[in-house]
Amino acid sequence: MADKLRAQQQLEQLQTRFIGVGHPDTTKHEWMNNIQRDSLASYIGNPSLLQHFSVALNEPQRKVRTMFIDKMIQPCGPPKEKDSEMEDA
Repeated sequence: MADKLRAQQQLEQLQTRFIGVGHPDTTKHEWMNNIQRDSLASYIGNPSLLQHFSVALNEPQRKVRTMFIDKMIQPCGPPKEKDSEMEDA
């Protein structure tokens, strides 16, 4: 019983500390946005990956970095109507 309580407390601590971990009320759209933003931040922070993407896209590294930063605003596009209706309920 104490193990379950400890695990629950650790999960709650993670959820308050890190937004991307999610919680029971996290929508699919929020979860996908968190995953995409985390991936893009990783690509931007790793010069080798950024160079790989710039070669693959045949664009300068600065431009690829700017594209990734811009994409972090809404990585999965606007939420669907169904998701926004569920949040209101």
